[in-house]
Amino acid sequence: MSKASHNNFTVKFANVNGTGSSSANGLFMKSIFRMGIPVVGKNYFPSNIQGLPTWYEVRASEAGYLAPSGGVDIMVAMNAETYDQDLAIVDAGGYLLYDSTWPRENLMSRDDITVLGVPLARMCNENFDTARARTLMKNTAYVGSLAALLNMDMSVIEQLLLDIFGSKTNLIDANKTALQMGHDYATSNFECPLPFETKSSNKKRRLHHD
Repeated sequence: MSKASHNNFTVKFANVNGTGSSSANGLFMKSIFRMGIPVVGKNYFPSNIQGLPTWYEVRASEAGYLAPSGGVDIMVAMNAETYDQDLAIVDAGGYLLYDSTWPRENLMSRDDITVLGVPLARMCNENFDTARARTLMKNTAYVGSLAALLNMDMSVIEQLLLDIFGSKTNLIDANKTALQMGHDYATSNFECPLPFETKSSNKKRRLHHD
């Protein structure tokens, strides 16, 4: 578990393959890189079949380490099927972020981590019209929550959205809405930033993505 510091942490995303999470997770990593912070991302695909579990791990390291840290400071648990195992690998003192739209009374819990519930599905159902948009924007919304928790530069993320989507203003607007939605919820309901956070740096060496 990272102690109080900046630019040293590992975030792991547990997703369902085919839900558009890859783009959002990449957005998160690239935004850290654009803040000048050394960062590495690694995919874990047990299967490429739609609907099966997938994981993505992002390590930020001020010293520029590229190997996995061996720990998880924040778990973004978006797959109910793997919740138990995802919960189990969070470092003591770490955090688990999940979609609190759905009750978790029967799910496992731990006394040595902090669970952060964000009603991602509910917020997206209220703000987007189509099922596809609601599914995709849940991912961008959790990036917004992470941005608040880690004190990331929102202007960097928004510029990256412009670079990604170009003239597709409808996609830019939708993603900005979801991003801000997640950010606002986190700042209103959690103590932000966390003890470990991002600070713009000039130490980036390369963006490594598997």
